[in-house]
Amino acid sequence: MLFLAVTLGFLVENQREHYIEHQREKQFIQSLFNDIRSDTANIAKIIIARTAKERMLDSISFMMNSPHPVDFTKQVYPYAVMIGKTLLYRFVPNDGTMQQLKNSGALRLIRNRRVVDSIAKYDISIRNILGQYSVEENQIEHYRTSAAKIFDALIFEYIIDENAAVVNLPPDNASFQPFTKRELYEWNYRVYGLGGINKANRRDLRLLLKQATELLDLLKKEYNLQ
Repeated sequence: MLFLAVTLGFLVENQREHYIEHQREKQFIQSLFNDIRSDTANIAKIIIARTAKERMLDSISFMMNSPHPVDFTKQVYPYAVMIGKTLLYRFVPNDGTMQQLKNSGALRLIRNRRVVDSIAKYDISIRNILGQYSVEENQIEHYRTSAAKIFDALIFEYIIDENAAVVNLPPDNASFQPFTKRELYEWNYRVYGLGGINKANRRDLRLLLKQATELLDLLKKEYNLQ
């Protein structure tokens, strides 16, 4: 009888632990689901911003290489500011739950292997995108160095506010520094580099959005989430 009582007690305690772990799993999944759903909205916004940046890069390149670029100063100077920005075009994930899952070992609570694999792949994709930003920052620094040989800093000071937001159009007499063809070619190369990393990032963001959407659908199906 004593053995039976001990065995039953062990089984009850074991069942209780499984129930608690299952409840924690559901809580983590719901929190992760909310984070990823928020991510999808942010990713979509950044994709739109990246598309707009591509148009600006194409436009400013066309205008600066036209026979009379000074005719386009009212468009060129604001574009020159915008393409040198970084935060407007960066995806920042809502990864609080993801970090908690990884750092606390709570990922083991998720018993569905397909869900675990999908979460891990999503996290890897995010890390890859975040890793591109150091490359882009380096490209932007090179761009700013070449831009300093072409653009008049006083015009930048006139058109942007203390937050580096464009608030004014350049004055009618706005012009450029007297730059050489070599300096223009160097600037062209830097703009080309910005365009390349921008396209690559937008491509990867589109893939990440697809991945996030599929992961949301999987979590809905496996955990009956809304």
